[in-house]
Amino acid sequence: MLYFSPWKTALVLAVCLIGLLFSLPNFVPASQRLNDAGEPVGVWTVLPHQTINLGLDLRGGSHLVFEVDMEQVREERLSDLADDVRTAFRQDPPILSAPPSVVNGEVVVRLSRPEDMERALERLDEINEPITNAQGQQGLGQTLTIRRGEDDRTIRVDITEAALESIRQRTVAQSIEVIRRRIDATGTTEPTIARQGEDRVLVQVPGESDPQRIIDLVGTTARMTFHMVEANVNPGPDGQARTPPGVMILPTDDPGEPFLAVQSRALVTGEQLVSASQSFNEAGQPAVSFRFNQSGSLAFGDATAQNVGRRFAIVLDDTIISAPRIRVPILGGSGQIDGGFTVETANDLANMLNAGALPAELSPIEQRTVGPGLGQDSIDRGQTAILIGFALVIVFMLFAYGFFGIVSTVALLVNVLLLLGALSGLQATLTLPGIAGIILTIGMAVDANVLIFERVREEYRLGRTIANAIEAGYARALSAILDANITTFIAAAVLYMLGAGPVRGFAVTLGIGIITSVFTAFVLSRLMISIWLRTARPKSLAM
Repeated sequence: MLYFSPWKTALVLAVCLIGLLFSLPNFVPASQRLNDAGEPVGVWTVLPHQTINLGLDLRGGSHLVFEVDMEQVREERLSDLADDVRTAFRQDPPILSAPPSVVNGEVVVRLSRPEDMERALERLDEINEPITNAQGQQGLGQTLTIRRGEDDRTIRVDITEAALESIRQRTVAQSIEVIRRRIDATGTTEPTIARQGEDRVLVQVPGESDPQRIIDLVGTTARMTFHMVEANVNPGPDGQARTPPGVMILPTDDPGEPFLAVQSRALVTGEQLVSASQSFNEAGQPAVSFRFNQSGSLAFGDATAQNVGRRFAIVLDDTIISAPRIRVPILGGSGQIDGGFTVETANDLANMLNAGALPAELSPIEQRTVGPGLGQDSIDRGQTAILIGFALVIVFMLFAYGFFGIVSTVALLVNVLLLLGALSGLQATLTLPGIAGIILTIGMAVDANVLIFERVREEYRLGRTIANAIEAGYARALSAILDANITTFIAAAVLYMLGAGPVRGFAVTLGIGIITSVFTAFVLSRLMISIWLRTARPKSLAM
């Protein structure tokens, strides 16, 4: 066990060298590694140049909690359900009834003739689908509760609690995914976006000092639609004028034209967008360029070809942000939105459109900013804790094990470098609990060395030679070291899977630290002692 072939020796040294190279950027100022554009310069173009990402508690940034408006989602589903009931009754042969309406959280429809009751119930059973869970799998329950009303002509339809729970799960999951795409598009590294409770979403963005920008970015539903403007309908000065069927009045961003009447039916929706990007219009002002997919291009091209000379409205979250006039048919499937943007707001809108619309409105219920000064203070205190812990461990090991203490100290130092190198290479986020994980790793690495050295000492006292005692000590301590580290690694894995934010940071640091600890305590220290035995040929055990 003490013999290391040349290739094994080279492999161990190569691992140490790679860890050193990946950890090195953390000790070199950014001004010497990167240019103003953030690109590596000089020797750093060939060497690893990425440093450890610092979490919100170390780097500072914005912490927000959003609440998903599930009541709005329920109202929208009930409104859609009323439309479904109306459509079902219009099938041939039609069932005569009053228009379905939403009353006290359920859809109520009153038939014109009592004898149509059974036929109406059969039609409604056809739209009563099985519940679909967040993974898209159908369950055993049904989405609707259909029951007869207080007389023989009324039917009441409600969404079941199980269906509402499924809708809640899917809505929150979709919201998290859309938020993640929007924030990732801003170039932010390692944001934390996680579910909190039943209908809340936690958003932590390290390095972002303006939480309002995150609220604007995340809190905007970004549901974009295109509608034809009804120039013959006067919306009135306050937008409260009566409108004919199929026409609605929406506010605009233009103070000179605060309201416009538009057709309720959308020509094209944001779901048919392929891409959007920040651009500049003919006047050199920031704008947003977009492109439709094939079906959107055809629909948009047909609509503009049939309405040359009329205006169409670009509506974002029920507000008209632009209402240009159609001068020629737009057949290419692309266009541009002018809305008095800045470059940043145009970029944000393009990112939101690319990420897709939120399935529900999000309201910020908690927001706070962690200053970089507080984060720097945490870093300084963490570094001090690591240095003190490291120094105390070295003193103890030197006092208790002499030369073997020096070996464990070198192994410990390499262990920390490997841990920093792994965190840098994986671009993991270091949080304040992560620093605690590093300190814990130092203790665990020493614990393995103590276990090995005590076994070596016992074997030596039993009369074995130095080489045999060392070999037996490593061999008999291996199972205990593996058992302890595997159980801790399982705990770290569970923390990573179930935790979020700083807890995950602690789990990552601890998990990587366990791997590097076992490597340095059992492999690297054994290699160093093996070399010492061959070169020094000691007559007695120096511990």
